[in-house]
Amino acid sequence: MKSFESLWTELSAKVEAGTSSSQTVAAVDSGIHQICKKVLEEAGEVWLAAEHESDENLAKEISQLIYHLQTLMLARGIKLEDIYRHL
Repeated sequence: MKSFESLWTELSAKVEAGTSSSQTVAAVDSGIHQICKKVLEEAGEVWLAAEHESDENLAKEISQLIYHLQTLMLARGIKLEDIYRHL
């Protein structure tokens, strides 16, 4: 099972390596605007799932939002420590 930190490590390695087949690398290469559109889309799906769907579907939507937030962090050069400092 992945954790927030293990996902971060995996995604960071893909971006650093520039793995051409990686969806994460493609997302980072698409730019901040595209990534933010996905974050907004996923946040909306979390909201709808929270109000109308099962806990399982909500958990899935939250995991997708976390993925896209981490992609945004990578694109902007924000580290986990930068986030943790504000928790």
